[in-house]
Amino acid sequence: MLLVGLGAVATTTIAGVYAIRKGLAPPIGSLTQMGTIRLGKRSEARAPKINEFVPLADLNDIVFGGWDIFEEDCYAAARTAGVLEPAQLEAVRGELEAVKPMPAVFDQRYVKRLDGPNVKKGKNKRDLAEQVIADIRAFKEKHGCDRLVMIWTGSTEVFMKQTAVHATIASFEKGLEASDDAIPSSMIYAYAALREGIPFANAAPNLTADVPAMLELAANTKAPLAGNDMKTGQTLIKTIIAPGLKARLIGVKGWYSTNILGNRDGEVLDDPESFKTKEESKKSALDYIFQPHLYPELYKDLHHVVRINYYPPRGDNKEGWDNIDIVGWLGYPMQLKINFLCRDSILAAPIVLDSALFLDLAKRAGMAGIQEWLSFYFKAPMHAPEVYPEHDLFIQLMKLKNTLRYMMGEELITHLGREYYD
Repeated sequence: MLLVGLGAVATTTIAGVYAIRKGLAPPIGSLTQMGTIRLGKRSEARAPKINEFVPLADLNDIVFGGWDIFEEDCYAAARTAGVLEPAQLEAVRGELEAVKPMPAVFDQRYVKRLDGPNVKKGKNKRDLAEQVIADIRAFKEKHGCDRLVMIWTGSTEVFMKQTAVHATIASFEKGLEASDDAIPSSMIYAYAALREGIPFANAAPNLTADVPAMLELAANTKAPLAGNDMKTGQTLIKTIIAPGLKARLIGVKGWYSTNILGNRDGEVLDDPESFKTKEESKKSALDYIFQPHLYPELYKDLHHVVRINYYPPRGDNKEGWDNIDIVGWLGYPMQLKINFLCRDSILAAPIVLDSALFLDLAKRAGMAGIQEWLSFYFKAPMHAPEVYPEHDLFIQLMKLKNTLRYMMGEELITHLGREYYD
């Protein structure tokens, strides 16, 4: 598994996998490791674990590598991130110290609050992409890997929109030669992965692989894609609560969300241009869940506000506050108050693992391009241009499990249930 950015999320993922392999901790939060899947009728009581139903890669077979702008190994990086307790890190210290970052493709124009010395140099962005490809091939050979998966776990880049350079592979490669400003670092990694036919997921809200050129390249090399922006804290809660309110046709007048966090992600998001990228990702979910064009009386005038505040004393222990102004029978106002004290990287780590394992499965199953069935894990899911993205967490889970049933030739489950009563 190749991770771009060995910060808090990546190091927590890597340390967690090593700890689970040693039997030191359970894989809580991982659908691939703890989840079950119902097969056939409810009366048949067939519910194997997912990792016993589909041929997922075994945790013992995973090798980690990655790139970072800082030179410290994964153990030192995890100590710096401050997510896991020192005793937990000591238990897997040898494994973590063996993971040393390769020099990264990095341009501070796209992540203004960070800078580091472990950075590649090249005559243009095409040269940098070729260096990443060389890294991928060398890593695969050195570790004897049969297959690779790449996940962007780096920081949020500044807000960007598609331009002509993103239209085709040819225009994109011309842009690489010219070091076009519309090609951020994350796109260089996505291009390198897809060139090699490697599955790629974007764990941040950047404009990265969700452009026509990347989709064309993924189709050509039969590489699966997923993203964007992993659904961890506050947005996870929104995609749990909002479908319930909509299901009961309870109106929502306002949804105010604010966060305080003090990790590197918080520092990066303190820059307005990076925050704009995150804001767009976090705000889109409610519009698609509530469908105000279908329910104007209930949701047309919804005021949705998102704030993120960098507060260093919190470190990785994020706190999210939600105030939800709801409307019930005969127009009577009510409120929901949610205070979620969470550990962002602890919530993200099992998602990184699951995304990698499922993307690897998709590659072996011949499923190229956008993997919409993995929307379950993302705030701003990739989707075909002619359809809206599905944000309802429970519909997303049904889609994911039905895709696994489809892969294995099992009957898809509609939850109609008439067969028990007819």
